[in-house]
Amino acid sequence: MKLPKKTNRYCKHCKKATEHKLTLAKEKGRSATHPLSHGSTKRIRSRGGRRGYGNLGRYSKPAVAKFKRTGAKISKKVVFKYTCSVCKKTILSHAGIRAKKVVFE
Repeated sequence: MKLPKKTNRYCKHCKKATEHKLTLAKEKGRSATHPLSHGSTKRIRSRGGRRGYGNLGRYSKPAVAKFKRTGAKISKKVVFKYTCSVCKKTILSHAGIRAKKVVFE
C-alpha cells in the first residue's frame, strides 16, 4: 500500500485543515499491552496451578500454536499516526487498515 508522506487533514486542536505528517504507529509488545497478566506456565505452577492429575481446567487445552488456524492471516492491521505541522499534536487512526506492506512516498 503506497501512501503520501504528508497530507492535508482537519486538525481538531487548530480547528482548521493543516498539513499532517504520516507515520506508522509502533507495535507494542505483550508486556506493554498487558502489564498485569500472569500468563507463563512457570509462574502458574509456582503459585499452585496446573498441578496434579485429571482435568486441569483451562490448562487442559492445547497451546494456541497447536490450534488449526493459528497464523492463517498473512497481513496485519496497521495504524497510522498523523502529526500536525502547526501544533505538533499527533492523532491515531484507530480503525486499522489491513495491509501486507506500507510504503510512504
